[in-house]
Amino acid sequence: MKHTDIKSIFTDPSYIGKQVTVCGWVRTSRDSKNMAFIELNDGTALKHLQIVIDKSKITEISDFMPGGTALKVVGTVVEGAVNNAVEVNAEEISVLGICPGDYPLQKKRCSLEFLRTMPHLRVRTNTFNAIFRVRSVAASAVHEFFQSRNFVYINTPLLTASDCEGAGEVFKVTTIGYSEDYKNEEEYYADDFFGKKAGLSVSGQLEGEVAAMAMGKIYTFGPSFRAEKSNTLRHVAEFWHVEPEIAFAELDDIIEIAQDMIKHIISEVMAKCPSELEFFEKFFEKGLHEKLQNIIDSDFAVLDYTEAIELLKKADVKFQYPVEWGCDLQTEHERYITEKIFNKPVFVTNYPKDIKSFYMKQNPDGKTVAATDLLVPGVGEIIGGSQREEDLTKLLKAMEERGMGTEEYADYIDLRKFGSVPHGGFGLGFERIIMYMTGVQNIRDVILYPRTVGSIR
Repeated sequence: MKHTDIKSIFTDPSYIGKQVTVCGWVRTSRDSKNMAFIELNDGTALKHLQIVIDKSKITEISDFMPGGTALKVVGTVVEGAVNNAVEVNAEEISVLGICPGDYPLQKKRCSLEFLRTMPHLRVRTNTFNAIFRVRSVAASAVHEFFQSRNFVYINTPLLTASDCEGAGEVFKVTTIGYSEDYKNEEEYYADDFFGKKAGLSVSGQLEGEVAAMAMGKIYTFGPSFRAEKSNTLRHVAEFWHVEPEIAFAELDDIIEIAQDMIKHIISEVMAKCPSELEFFEKFFEKGLHEKLQNIIDSDFAVLDYTEAIELLKKADVKFQYPVEWGCDLQTEHERYITEKIFNKPVFVTNYPKDIKSFYMKQNPDGKTVAATDLLVPGVGEIIGGSQREEDLTKLLKAMEERGMGTEEYADYIDLRKFGSVPHGGFGLGFERIIMYMTGVQNIRDVILYPRTVGSIR
């Protein structure tokens, strides 16, 4: 049906004095003796449009007032009484969808925990309206960044026969299901749909490297799946992943691209979502605007892993997890580095090879790899990347040390045979950058339907 977006009415003063048709859901309403007021929202703006009802002209209003009711309103746009607002004097109102009294969003403020029990309705609240608007702008910024720098957008497969990370945290894909008809796993998978073991992709990196070896610079942006039984504020089983792969690049190049990308995403969100960020500053994180502006204005720190361990050892803090060279940094370590030492994002580089993936380039010291994690205050790690090992002999040795078979990685290994070049890339957990930009603390609250251990709907 023909109607005008509420956002357009707020942003275009030429609508004042004109008749418009708007549609939306009732957020709040109030009645008085001669007038009634409805706050209407259609999802195009965080702010609600006030509908003014003159009860001498529209006498029966009871069907229009319940929260959650979907309405179509015809009326004239007029200037509001305060704050340069605009509102609509209603002339005709019709109900598009009734909403009964058991509508669960009747309270003015509901906890995020309560709202997680109803993901199909929580998007109607101000919080999630703002979150998903920021998410939309951030996703567009990802594409803008790479497209403007001659990267090719690639869609890597979600069904795969290999485990990119080699950690075994892969959701198995099968058409057979539970069965006692097979003597062993080999027989089971031979009879399955693909004739071999298959799973959901944990990363598009391996296939992304294939594309980069032909097109030079590529990126993929899509879902990844990890069967990691980690029930933390930062982990979900299905998340969105931004993964560029760049040929003719070394670790310093990867770090530069990652920093520029983060700054571009934040700049776009600050420019296009000022009211949303104002909302998050008020209700979720004081000083949010200053924090984001500081990211744009500052160069990120670069810290060698070995130096990071020494700084943590000297810290006058009792960490839950002990710090020794060779340990993987925990969130408490990451946040101490970013929040207490540098007060800005930090690239930690040159991790011990034993705690990193098989494909990372081995440094000359034989102990570390040319890897980097980007740590940000309040969240911890949001990017993991590295220069990839282009030397076939070293790659095969790393796989052998981890007990990995070569058959399922045959295509990947071939890349090192035929015109191998220095190259690298990184993965950005998209939900984590949304958390950082909004101040929302739980990853379950920045994705439409969070999938976690023991929870799916």
